[in-house]
Amino acid sequence: MKRTGGVGTEVTGLITEKVIETALPYAFPFDPARTAVIIIDMQNDFCAPGGFGERLGNDVTPARRIIPAVQAVLAAARAAGLTVMHTREGHLPDLSDCPPAKLERSRKQGAGIGDPGPMGRILVRGEHGHDIIPELYPAEGEPVIDKPGKGAFYATNLQDLLEARRIEYLVLCGVTTHVCVHTTLREANDRGYRCLVLEDATAAFDPADHEAALHMVRQQGGIFGWTAASAAFMSAIS
Repeated sequence: MKRTGGVGTEVTGLITEKVIETALPYAFPFDPARTAVIIIDMQNDFCAPGGFGERLGNDVTPARRIIPAVQAVLAAARAAGLTVMHTREGHLPDLSDCPPAKLERSRKQGAGIGDPGPMGRILVRGEHGHDIIPELYPAEGEPVIDKPGKGAFYATNLQDLLEARRIEYLVLCGVTTHVCVHTTLREANDRGYRCLVLEDATAAFDPADHEAALHMVRQQGGIFGWTAASAAFMSAIS
C-alpha cells in the first residue's frame, strides 16, 4: 500500500483501488473504474439570478460559489476517464408529471412551476432556466438525467445506466445539499451504492442547511456514506 498526501493506492490483480484517507467518518476506498461522478441540478433555475431558487426567496450566492470547485472536479473526472452524469429537475410542458401538491406549494411561494419567468417557464423542460449552467455544460456522451422529483432515481433511467456501466461508487456534487443531493444520496444508499459527498462542491442556499446535511451523511459511522474535500478526491484520481 502506497500512501501520499492522504491518498492510498492498492493494486490487486487488475483492479486499482484508491483510498481517500481524509474522508469522514473514516477512509473511503473506491475503484475509479466503477465510480460515477454525478453533478446534481446545476441549472440556471437554481444557480442564476432570477431563477426558481431566487424567486422562492433564496440567496443563490452559495450555489454560485461552488461553481469553480465543481468545474475542477468535472475536469479531473473527465481527464481520468471516470463516468460523469448530470441531473436536471424539471417537468413536462403540460405539467402532467408534476404532483398537484408540489405545484400548489410552488404557487403559494410565489414561483409557480410552469409560470412565466425571466428565463422561460419556471422549472419546465426545454426552457433556458431548466438547462445546466454554461460553466458545467455536459460534454458529448455524458448522460443527462431529467428527473421530475428531488431524487435522481425516481421516474428516471439512472439505475439502468449505472448497472450497464457496472458502477458501485457514486461521487455527488451540486445543489442543494439538503434536498436533491441528499434525496439522491438516500436513494442510492438503499440500492447499495457507496456514496461520497464532496463538501466544497455541494451547497445549500442556507449554509446552516448545508452543514447539517453533511453531518447527517457521516453520523452513526457513515449512515448514508462519506464526505471529503474535492481536492482529496481529485488527488486520488489524478
